Amino acid sequence: MSARALRRSAAVTAVIASALTAGLLAVPQSASASEIRIHDIQGDTRVSPLAGRQVSQVPGVVTGVRAFGSARGFWIQDTRPDRDPATSEGVFVFTGSTTPSVAVGDAVEVSGTVTEYYPGGVDAGLQSVTEITKATWTVLSPGNPLPAAFVLSPSSVPGRYAPDAGGGSIEGLRLRPHSYALDRYESVEGMVVAVRNAPVTGATSEHKELWVTAEPHHNRTAGGGVLYSSYRDPNPGRVKVASLIPYAQTPFPVADVGDELTGTTEGPLDYDNYGGYEIQATRLGELTDGGRERETTRPQAADELAVATYNVENLSARTSQAKFDRLAQALVSHLASPDIVALEEVQDDNGTTNDAVTGADATLKKLTDAIVAAGGPAYRWRQIDPVDDQDGGQPGGNIRVAFLYNPERVSFTDVPGGDATTAVRAVERDGELGLSASPGRIEPADSAWTDSRKPLVGQFSFRGRPVFVIANHFNSKGGDQGLDSRFQQPARGSEKQRGAQAKLVNTFVKELLAIDPRADVVVAGDLNDYEFSPALRTLTDGGVLTDLVRRLPRQERYGYVYNGNSQVLDHVLTSRHVRQVEYDIVHINAEFADQASDHDPQVARIKP
Repeated sequence: MSARALRRSAAVTAVIASALTAGLLAVPQSASASEIRIHDIQGDTRVSPLAGRQVSQVPGVVTGVRAFGSARGFWIQDTRPDRDPATSEGVFVFTGSTTPSVAVGDAVEVSGTVTEYYPGGVDAGLQSVTEITKATWTVLSPGNPLPAAFVLSPSSVPGRYAPDAGGGSIEGLRLRPHSYALDRYESVEGMVVAVRNAPVTGATSEHKELWVTAEPHHNRTAGGGVLYSSYRDPNPGRVKVASLIPYAQTPFPVADVGDELTGTTEGPLDYDNYGGYEIQATRLGELTDGGRERETTRPQAADELAVATYNVENLSARTSQAKFDRLAQALVSHLASPDIVALEEVQDDNGTTNDAVTGADATLKKLTDAIVAAGGPAYRWRQIDPVDDQDGGQPGGNIRVAFLYNPERVSFTDVPGGDATTAVRAVERDGELGLSASPGRIEPADSAWTDSRKPLVGQFSFRGRPVFVIANHFNSKGGDQGLDSRFQQPARGSEKQRGAQAKLVNTFVKELLAIDPRADVVVAGDLNDYEFSPALRTLTDGGVLTDLVRRLPRQERYGYVYNGNSQVLDHVLTSRHVRQVEYDIVHINAEFADQASDHDPQVARIKP
């Protein structure tokens, strides 16, 4: 059962009160039973015309029961639908922490208050779910046939995702289910829907959820997912699947991207704040293995410098040895022991214990020891401890970026003076390009890095030639409005900070190239943005950097999966002088239910 479905009745009450204050809901009134059916409650917009009103003896047949958690209840659907495709015939009856005494197939009459529930609260910006709360009901008869499921398919889900309200709310707009995917889903909210032979586009999570697509031929990736390649097309056919079936009866499938739920998966269509529309399955298709295997890149040649980036997802010395072993195995066996590795999300040694500890030597030693045990080289590391609680991430974790390097293949040019607050500069010494400090941080006092990781710059030497590597972890997308927001187009407020961060890194690269236009510069890391985003345009401004992901075939441009969308967040970029490059995103995590990290690593092999 989906852990994401758990809510408290008190939270619902608070949201109702907030919505009443905001004028979103009407003051409770009564409505005649002879007049009210489910499609009257749902109406033809996102907010019920009867919100806040008491309704009596609303007829329907029970199509699904949620008998767990604090958001228990059941769905009912009218067996006598109207002719309006904009009005849903299903609705959720919320019973809080009380298990409802109904069964699928019961014909019931329900009385209660029509409520608009906003997952995460009104201020979260998401759409609402129309519910009947404070409910009582009468079972008229058991064992009735259920309405036929509405099939989600390329012909029923429009290619356009949402109406454009100029960033405003779309709640007051009449639903156009033949024109927009979000309107289609809203028009069948609470109804039984189905997908057939559905490709899995988001692997099973720890919350027992997965993502499928109802459009099996749209934007498919090489790994069997769907590619998020522009803001214009967020892949409208994506829908989440959870289960109402007891796990003892039918275990939830452990699926990877590229697998398939063969046959029919169906159940009432719900909506939550962790991805939007979700099939609460009363019937699950059979899991068919797509045969996806973890990838392995080739070893670098003697004259190739291999530079990798890997977000190791909140790694501290307190992390389990099993995770260290898996990360080490990935670096040795799947990444072929890169010469330099830019690591992101390295925490301090005691992880989320929120104290004055900021050092990460124990964390990095545990990782390098695990690499040796896995048959890899004896990596050394360079990093700078951040100022306590200034770099974002999990509270107390003090995440930072760090370098690993193989001293048998590459040397690090140490220049003293680098610390958490001193800005590194490009300098000229004896006619040669260098750094004022190595390792050093780019403009750490600039407001662009508030509550965010500061880039780490290091000078390396490979076969007698200097190489400058910048490890990055830009600010997250936290606080952005979701693709399924009631505000369309959704605001991406976090872009502004990433744009400022990208400008600082771009400026620093330009300063390096102003001294030596032939400098070999590699910018790598988790930039938390897409190859088509404003931040990446800023980072590559002036043609000083090439984003290597754009050199890959379109269907291979991804290394992270979010809400069923395969996308690019991690990047490797190179300066103009770096001409001989082979680049590989090594898919070992993001598409798999069993992950060592939620990011795939990347490696670029260059000839400086």
